[in-house]
Amino acid sequence: MKKTIDVMKEKRKVSESVRNSIKSFNKIKKLILKSLESEEKTIPELAKETNTDIETITYHLMTLLKYGFIEAGDMDDDDEYYYYKLKNKK
Repeated sequence: MKKTIDVMKEKRKVSESVRNSIKSFNKIKKLILKSLESEEKTIPELAKETNTDIETITYHLMTLLKYGFIEAGDMDDDDEYYYYKLKNKK
């Protein structure tokens, strides 16, 4: 007898483009979270460190912020960008 999850996987096929999007999102998410383990950073700092464009970093940061993985801290010296840090880091 098959497990329910196996039956559901057979019935609901996920397209390759959706799978690739999820993989890409998770890869960038891991890079951002790993980068923020050492210290809080701004969007340009994260983009430079992860070798990713600012728009992509911004999108992922806002998603991580929405779901409680990170939080915004103080503004940088130019009052242009917030510093972001892991939610459980003080």
